[in-house]
Amino acid sequence: MQFETRAIHVGQDPDPRTGAVVVPIYQTSTFAQPAVGEHTGYEYARTGNPTRTALQECLASLEGTEQAVCFASGMAAEDAILRLLAPGDHVIMANDVYGGTWRLITKVHARYGIEVSAVDMTDLDAVAAAFRPTTRFVWAETPSNPLLKILDLAALAELAHDRDAWLVADNTFATPYLQRPTEFGADLVVHSTTKYLGGHSDVVGGAVCTDEQTAADLAFLQNAVGAVPGPFDSWLTLRGVKTLGVRMEKHSENAGRIANYLAGHAAVEQVLYPGLADHAGHDVAARQMSAFGGMVSFRVAGGADAARRVAERTELFFLAESLGGVESLIEHPGIMTHASVAGTDLEVADDLLRISVGIESADDLLADLERALG
Repeated sequence: MQFETRAIHVGQDPDPRTGAVVVPIYQTSTFAQPAVGEHTGYEYARTGNPTRTALQECLASLEGTEQAVCFASGMAAEDAILRLLAPGDHVIMANDVYGGTWRLITKVHARYGIEVSAVDMTDLDAVAAAFRPTTRFVWAETPSNPLLKILDLAALAELAHDRDAWLVADNTFATPYLQRPTEFGADLVVHSTTKYLGGHSDVVGGAVCTDEQTAADLAFLQNAVGAVPGPFDSWLTLRGVKTLGVRMEKHSENAGRIANYLAGHAAVEQVLYPGLADHAGHDVAARQMSAFGGMVSFRVAGGADAARRVAERTELFFLAESLGGVESLIEHPGIMTHASVAGTDLEVADDLLRISVGIESADDLLADLERALG
């Protein structure tokens, strides 16, 4: 089956008892058992829930992995991956990784002996030089947040595997519709399902797509720690996934138009979008992705004050954190989503704005930006 068909059908057969064509919301905390020590597949909702199972089966199919494990948030998914490590283990991370990811490993897991190095992962020689005998993960975001860097997944996977490490790929920005990291050698694919997979800014969640054994290890941690998504959250995400293909086509189309517009605007110093021919990662993105996605970052002429004014003047672009919904959003990463990396090597320029381009009329969005920039 093709992607769009799998998004609607995998894990989502009609309910065998009622014939309902939509997976039910199994809003229950526990399940009756026919005998002591026996159950019919489910026993307690922290351990498993049929609505969550449907979502996990669908996401694994879309990413092309054996299994998927869903969590209460993207950060919970990342936390579970990092719990696979032992004290003294080392992680190589991109030097423009999402601020919350950097905070998680440096402020939480570092307390338990996990070590991390921040590297420009577009420089493969720098990545190779960063390896230690204790390196276990190479952690890549592509496109990255918020600088929209493009990383060569196949090259990073080769570097990692040659040194007995795993490649973890955050595929939140691209989604499996535009890019499937396991096809390039990634061992684990992590998502904030809050973003494009849910797609409607009404649910928080996360997922890890990987092989059967690693999924079992993550499921153990999920059950032990308890960071599970509720059945309604799982249902909302599954509903969003059904339209992922058509949404990503429109997100990408609108973002391409807006990036080209911004690139020619006198009030804009620089546009970061992999669909632009002069983007440093354009050729790699064209090889790895089927389209260039809905995220655009740009630097505003006039510095931080000018950037703040633009962010506060838009009307259709709501000033808000997060991304990937049907509505367009604008934010100032240095003050908002990436404030946790201020004062570090990962600090974001104060004239940078990030926009999540929605699926509204591109003409209306362009008019809104014209007003704000003017």
